[in-house]
Amino acid sequence: MSSNSGTPKGKQKSVMLGIGMDSDGHKRITTGENFALVGGSEETHAEMTEKAIKINEKLKSIGKQLETVSGEEFDDIAHSVGLHRQCPENN
Repeated sequence: MSSNSGTPKGKQKSVMLGIGMDSDGHKRITTGENFALVGGSEETHAEMTEKAIKINEKLKSIGKQLETVSGEEFDDIAHSVGLHRQCPENN
């Protein structure tokens, strides 16, 4: 079975996935050009949306796409919009 995802064969597509772990009883889903956000309270979901949009604006301003930046570049961009890498705790 073949599927046509709209992406030329062999070309990679990257996407940001945001999951809000808090809830106020509402189901929220927001998608954009290269992101999908699910869950979260109204405040959390709005914050995730804002940060995803800011990341896309930063990428556009430097002439790159999500799939063309290195992990280090993405970390720098994410940090510049207020995201911080969470390190797992050692138990």
